[in-house]
Amino acid sequence: MATSTRLSLFEYLKTSYRPDREYVDGELLERNVGKWEHARLQALLAAWFQSQEKNWSVKVATEQRVQVAPSRVRIPDVMLVPRGPQPEVIVEPPVLVVEILSPDDTYTETQSRSADYLCMGVPCVWIIDPTSRTGRQCIGDAWTATDTLVVPETAIWVNLPKLFADLDED
Repeated sequence: MATSTRLSLFEYLKTSYRPDREYVDGELLERNVGKWEHARLQALLAAWFQSQEKNWSVKVATEQRVQVAPSRVRIPDVMLVPRGPQPEVIVEPPVLVVEILSPDDTYTETQSRSADYLCMGVPCVWIIDPTSRTGRQCIGDAWTATDTLVVPETAIWVNLPKLFADLDED
């Protein structure tokens, strides 16, 4: 949901918000704060990716600002970037962006955020829905539902049935 406050990108970037907000064309956009399954999936994905960082030559980050265009900053749930030093705000396309649907999110809103990542040059975006226990990946302009999400031409993958089994484990 957009707030009525308009501000410059400079002002946005020097301000901290709790929880953090996205910046789209001069407006702050509130993000739906995830519930337990969202937070747990985010942690499980980050742990899996962190365990593979050296093998895949990437670094994982959660809820990191990404400037996708001159007037847009998005905050993906999880992302992978190439190894090496990174700026405070990511300006080069991540290797992968993962969005996990919160109960109040819609695929339409999430696909709008995904379109910004894809226009920036992110080669692959994943959307994971903890409610339906499904995932979709976008490569180019094609969205595909699949049990194993992959980043083409890399070793990067995640097995959704295994991920959801870990989520359901007591």
